[in-house]
Amino acid sequence: MTETITNWAGNITFTAKELQRPYSVGAIGALVAGSAKVRVLGSGHSFNGIAEPGPEGVLLSIADLPPVIDIDRAARTVRVSGGVRYAELARAVYAHGFALPNMASLPHISVAGSVTTGTHGSGVGNGSLATSVREVELVTADGSVVSVGRDDPRFGGAVTSLGALGVVTALTLDLEPSFDVEQHLFTELPLEGLEPGMFGAVMASAYSVSLFTDWRAPGFRQVWLKRRTDQPLPDFPWAAPATEKLHPVPGMPAVNCTEQFGVPGPWHERLPHFRAEFTPSSGAELQSEYLLAREHALDALHAIDAIRGTVAPVLQTCEVRTVAADEQWLSPSYGRDTVALHFTWIEDTAAVLPVVRRLEEALDAFDPRPHWGKVFAMPADVVRARYPRLEGFRALARELDPGRKFTNAFVQDILGE
Repeated sequence: MTETITNWAGNITFTAKELQRPYSVGAIGALVAGSAKVRVLGSGHSFNGIAEPGPEGVLLSIADLPPVIDIDRAARTVRVSGGVRYAELARAVYAHGFALPNMASLPHISVAGSVTTGTHGSGVGNGSLATSVREVELVTADGSVVSVGRDDPRFGGAVTSLGALGVVTALTLDLEPSFDVEQHLFTELPLEGLEPGMFGAVMASAYSVSLFTDWRAPGFRQVWLKRRTDQPLPDFPWAAPATEKLHPVPGMPAVNCTEQFGVPGPWHERLPHFRAEFTPSSGAELQSEYLLAREHALDALHAIDAIRGTVAPVLQTCEVRTVAADEQWLSPSYGRDTVALHFTWIEDTAAVLPVVRRLEEALDAFDPRPHWGKVFAMPADVVRARYPRLEGFRALARELDPGRKFTNAFVQDILGE
């Protein structure tokens, strides 16, 4: 490479021999067919080596592909090129009177990268972003284009694929009629008041719910309720309404957050936490996330509270969300309704990694699955054991990439081959 390329946070510097930004699917096919090792760089919002091709490999960016957003009104679908980010997709879809069922907290991330790593939004009835995918188009190892749709028996492994099957050049997503959302924020929800049944009631009190804490004391400093305006007003007697606009990270200005205080607005301007026209932060952070069966949520929160003296000194904020079960074989929400525990750490790898290991020990009894794009220290054999359809994914990888062109050290650990 003639330029230094890092991920968004700057904690990973890629060592690829070259960075390529092809302008067409045909050019991607030719590049892939002629390369020994290839990994794809999306929006760079990952915090580990998942995109690292190694010093002999090609780092391929799809950001320069033509930004295709083709809406089929009759089918209620949109075909979108892989390099498009959710913010631009959402605006186009909204302009045609449609909506995506959910969005992640950041609208700045790419569609292909998000679904490939199992990224999600929030809501007891809302699945990961991959659950909206109807078809995925891949440039595979020989440079040919393969489409895998929901009626294909390989579909369960094709969307959340860690980049191990090929280059995602386009996806077709389901749409629904547009809707409005309003945000209601509350403060100081005590942990000791979360009886087993109450946690479920809190998380089901709106279309999307997020709890935030810095773990410097038990309980949650903020509760964000995102209500669809076509659904009942939330009854939330457990905490006091916020009296000022808030940012999830204590001390950060709320100007880059989406509108609060119950002001209704389009779905894509409320479901994310952050406004598309602002960069949410400088990237001076590391992130980890663990997803576990929702039935263990309260016990897991108490386990974290028991070590908050270790966690809090290197933590900026922790977010708790729920995700509905899905059927993607490598999705962290595969086969189980999920609670997601997200940690935004300070930008200090040496200080954070020992805390990550201690946190994983505390959560181990609940069989957590780490987010594929975040910092984790869990041994690969432990991660593999938590995915019952891993062998099916291995077989699919052997079929579409027999020479392991898209396999790097990260993927090799996960596949265990």
